[in-house]
Amino acid sequence: MSEKTSPVVKDTFVNRLLGRVTLSGWLALAAPLLAIVFAALVTGIVLAVTGNPPLETLELMVEYGTQPRTMVLTLNSATLYYISALAVALGFRMNLFNIGVDGQYRVAAIIAAAVGGAGLPLPGWLQALVILAAAMATGALWAAIAGLLKAYRGVSEVVSTIMLNYIATSLVAYLLVNVFGVAVAGSNNIGTKPIPEESRIPGLALIPGTESKVFGLIILAALLGIAFHVLLNRTRFGFDLRTTGLNQEAAVAGGVNVKRMVVIAMVISGGIAGLAGMPQLMGASYSYSLDFPAGLGFTGIAIALLGRNNPVGIAFAAILWGFLYNSAQILDLHDVPTEIVEIMQGITVLSVVIAYELVHRYRIAAEQRKVSKELAAAPAPEGASK
Repeated sequence: MSEKTSPVVKDTFVNRLLGRVTLSGWLALAAPLLAIVFAALVTGIVLAVTGNPPLETLELMVEYGTQPRTMVLTLNSATLYYISALAVALGFRMNLFNIGVDGQYRVAAIIAAAVGGAGLPLPGWLQALVILAAAMATGALWAAIAGLLKAYRGVSEVVSTIMLNYIATSLVAYLLVNVFGVAVAGSNNIGTKPIPEESRIPGLALIPGTESKVFGLIILAALLGIAFHVLLNRTRFGFDLRTTGLNQEAAVAGGVNVKRMVVIAMVISGGIAGLAGMPQLMGASYSYSLDFPAGLGFTGIAIALLGRNNPVGIAFAAILWGFLYNSAQILDLHDVPTEIVEIMQGITVLSVVIAYELVHRYRIAAEQRKVSKELAAAPAPEGASK
């Protein structure tokens, strides 16, 4: 009996599963895929207009990007982008636009580098934890300024975080030149004292065929993604945060202290942002200097949008951004403008915003049609006029 009925049960389960995926999952996947395809088409047109063969250029990027050493560089770039995008995404989920991630991670990086170079009388592993804690605390405190201004003075977090970015740039320059900076031997560069070798995070040999190693703190990035998901989807705090972002009036009616949530959300976002530069600092640079990577915060905004503020989606978007950034290096050697990559990135972000809006409208229209059909098929109540 069970052998005869099991195929039917199995088919019913598969059909239901596919139906659910069709209504939700495929629509969620459609937006970024359409955006990437459209960006590729527009980039191909730009390449053709400028006299560069689109297919050959793409093949060149893929060939270079799949080399072992370039794959390591891609993962290292993606690690930085991923942490930065998570910081942005947490604010987005509460309808907060934390544009200040760039300033938060740079202030955090120089303070963490100064702490690491101070030579604390601690075991290496414990000093590494202190460096990470200093980075998180600095980023959180810097973001808290915007959170407090938003909650208690009604200052837009967009304006305050942008202004704080400028302040951070000047503050970091002052600290580097007048407080923590020392001359880097053999160059005209200025940097903080190097972090002791025993406090550095060793790389991981994840990609065969090359001696280059992936940042060891890629594990921290993965843990942050898991913590991000658990915090937002498995805790009361995450529910309150998402509710506040969707409808503040409903959140207040549910007993949520909106001002408190704004400050806490900005603090957590800043704490994550403070870690954005740590893979580079503790895995490659070992000090904060004039050539420390800049612009991670603004890149994180684009990646958070492309990944739809989802840790898994952000991971794929970060890898894509890392691939494009590192693959662009080969273009200059073949007389292809490297700005092509920036055009592709810009068009991708613009396209994904439009695509998500189109998919959102389609989903609403589909749900309305479904409700209309169900109402039409429902039996009329007794006594109702026909």
